[in-house]
Amino acid sequence: MPRRAHVANPYAMMISTLARPALALLLATTAVPALAQTASPPAPDTGEDRAAMSELLAVDEYILRIQALDDNGPRLNAVIDYDPAASVTARQRFAVGPLRGRTVLVKDNIESAGFATTAGSLALKDNRTGRNAPLIDNLEASGGVVLGKTNLSEWANIRSDNSTSGWSAVGGLTRNPYAIDRNTCGSSSGSGAAVAAGFAWGAIGTETNGSITCPASINGIVGFKPSVGIVSRTHVVPISSTQDTAGPMTRTVYDAALLLTAIAGEDKADPATLEAKRVTDYTAGLDTYSLQGVRIGVMRDFVGNRGDLTATFDTALADLQRAGAVLVDIEFKANNQMYGDSFTVLMFELREEMGKYLESLPRVAGRDTLPRSLADLIAFNAANAGSEMRWFGQELFERAETTTDRAAYESARANALRIAGPETLDTLLADNNVQFLVVPTRGPAWVSDLVNGDNFNGSVGFGSPSAIAGYPHLTVPMGAIEGLPVGLSILGAKWDDHAVLKAGAAYEKARTAKLPAPSFRPWRAAGE
Repeated sequence: MPRRAHVANPYAMMISTLARPALALLLATTAVPALAQTASPPAPDTGEDRAAMSELLAVDEYILRIQALDDNGPRLNAVIDYDPAASVTARQRFAVGPLRGRTVLVKDNIESAGFATTAGSLALKDNRTGRNAPLIDNLEASGGVVLGKTNLSEWANIRSDNSTSGWSAVGGLTRNPYAIDRNTCGSSSGSGAAVAAGFAWGAIGTETNGSITCPASINGIVGFKPSVGIVSRTHVVPISSTQDTAGPMTRTVYDAALLLTAIAGEDKADPATLEAKRVTDYTAGLDTYSLQGVRIGVMRDFVGNRGDLTATFDTALADLQRAGAVLVDIEFKANNQMYGDSFTVLMFELREEMGKYLESLPRVAGRDTLPRSLADLIAFNAANAGSEMRWFGQELFERAETTTDRAAYESARANALRIAGPETLDTLLADNNVQFLVVPTRGPAWVSDLVNGDNFNGSVGFGSPSAIAGYPHLTVPMGAIEGLPVGLSILGAKWDDHAVLKAGAAYEKARTAKLPAPSFRPWRAAGE
């Protein structure tokens, strides 16, 4: 597997048996000597200074944690590659704002100079373009440091409808820090697991339909899918120009807003970004926003059939009420045409957008072996079936290759956007006079099963309309079921990204549920 070589860590055997507090102490103390070798930045004066300094001092700790828990011990397989000299870069950017040297792991379908960009496939194992996606340029200009690349569901989970989320031929199967025999969801699996495991300050994922919010929920972190157009998609391995977006995955809503502020921006090569309605600072007002009198729609029809998930959701609703929110129960049945039309859009755009991306890859004289079309990828997988298709096939790739009717595509796209946006989300918000909608993001993590594929355990959620329409979707941890995290989704209108983040921050402050710490071991029932 062309993953980085596993690094031997002298503390790995000890770390794998330690409880989390002891682990944190050990890693913190072992990181100090390396940090002491370079000049110290100015002493912190403000709360933000102290937060930035704390993150600066943690960079080598993050690398030690990757070595101890990803390369060794439970072998989470969340990180494909990382920069061992990241602490030097972080110190150089300490005075650059707003991120000030904070470290970020990046999903391995986003180009970052110095790293390969594989989308998890051996077909792109040599894809070293030497260029940054514009969102990475924005990140670095804001003082952020790319610590490394994270594993993902191969091709962002669009190769087969019988895949196992979190698996790629390059990175193997990503394991959930809360229960290493459980799934991490996808496709931003490694980004979710890495933040939960404490491998970086934050991570960037991408979403077409649930690929940020589901792994964030299942790994017990915050994930934000912004309105399509807030963040550039140039030099990101694509699925759909209609639905794709990158977004932040972090431990807190404030950090998600801070990371979004850093990566957002216009890009002439991405027309969707030119019409976006952004704010300058997505952290503004998060600390003072109140839910008092705010009307919130409750989507009970989309909770699913789990009593334990319903009970956890009821606790979150009670927290919102205590914070002053006015809850409005909403009955709604989704228009299934939206899903079928969206699927047609994904199939048509996958072939077109993937071809454009592959054609854009730099050519190296005498060594141009990279695929240049979806057809090339299909042929590569067939020729390398033992490594690429042992666990699942490529029937979606094959279907996309034959989805060529542009008139049918354009009709399906118009239908899907109209139904998901104006006829679903906009109507629900307006007719019920509510500013946001809330629903559980997903049920708890299921057991990973490479032979049979994913099992979404009967919980449905309500994230698809936001994904299809390109509207914002935030998930915030709301508790756990048998030690397995579950998230609360907060949905809003298009371009209401800032308002959704403020509502999420207010809920985060009001939350009463106790959140467990990752166990880094297989799941077992309490008391066993």
